[in-house]
Amino acid sequence: MDWEALDDGWQDLMPAPKTQYLRDTTKTIISYNDAPDIPFRASINPYRGCEHGCIYCYARTYHEYLGFSAGLDFESKIIVKEDAPKLLSKELSSRTWQPQIIAMSGVTDIYQPVERRLKITRGCLEVLAAHRNPVGMITKNGLIVRDIDVLAELARHQAVSVLVSVTSLDESLWRVMEPRTSCPTKRLDAIAKLNAAGIPAGVMVGPVIPGLTDDELPAILKAAGEAGARFATYTVLRLPYGVGALFEQWLDEYFPERKKKIMDRVYAVHQGTPNTGAPDSRMRGAGAIADQIEFLFRMGCEKAGITNDRKPLSIESFRRDPKIRELFG
Repeated sequence: MDWEALDDGWQDLMPAPKTQYLRDTTKTIISYNDAPDIPFRASINPYRGCEHGCIYCYARTYHEYLGFSAGLDFESKIIVKEDAPKLLSKELSSRTWQPQIIAMSGVTDIYQPVERRLKITRGCLEVLAAHRNPVGMITKNGLIVRDIDVLAELARHQAVSVLVSVTSLDESLWRVMEPRTSCPTKRLDAIAKLNAAGIPAGVMVGPVIPGLTDDELPAILKAAGEAGARFATYTVLRLPYGVGALFEQWLDEYFPERKKKIMDRVYAVHQGTPNTGAPDSRMRGAGAIADQIEFLFRMGCEKAGITNDRKPLSIESFRRDPKIRELFG
């Protein structure tokens, strides 16, 4: 397949802004966190900034640390870690590396459009597969099916789990909210293809936006279940720092009549703020509206036949000194 010409459904609908790609000369690639509500400690992000342009993305604020804006700069000034596969190989081969799950797409999407050409994510997956180090992935892009061969190798060692994010099935909403992502049907198709290849894949319904997309939960879960999703999870919209102002401007443009209702509910689920910092509630909120969303999610999973019964990822097959060339040529 010609991945350069792959049609994700957005190309003729929402032209991308002029994009700059800037080289990152970092000397390490694995990042660590100690947040109690994040289910992984180690992560890889081959890119900083994201062409997908999702208006609600909490990662927009990280671009400000680089001296860029959380708005258009986040979408059009992409930091590229060209040496990521080489750095990852070095770190996994080190005697100090403790085998553990590595997350990919913890900040920005590893399958954003430029990945078709640069293949940095694929290079990292090849290294992970060679070492048989487990990886958990999340993406909004159907490009992930390009790498089914490498993901299947990881799956043979119980070393991969994939979440495909589906926020809405409404194409008119998708076009303006997540302008350069794969369309919803492409994402559901990716879930089906991954599972058909023996790669455990589920759905991330997130973020759920109270007053805008929460009523879609049952339909999204039903569609994901029909696509073979083995598990599901969700997050509730949170708006840290400057993301709140960007989101409100977007509502003014596209949903002015619903803005007050949506923002009132966002504040309600985060206890009077747009972004609860408390680890026990920042991902799913708290209170009556958050409880309603959780109920819809649980009932939706039950009706869709999504049992969330999956094997934990394993480090048993990890090897420190693989011969990568023998596996991938």
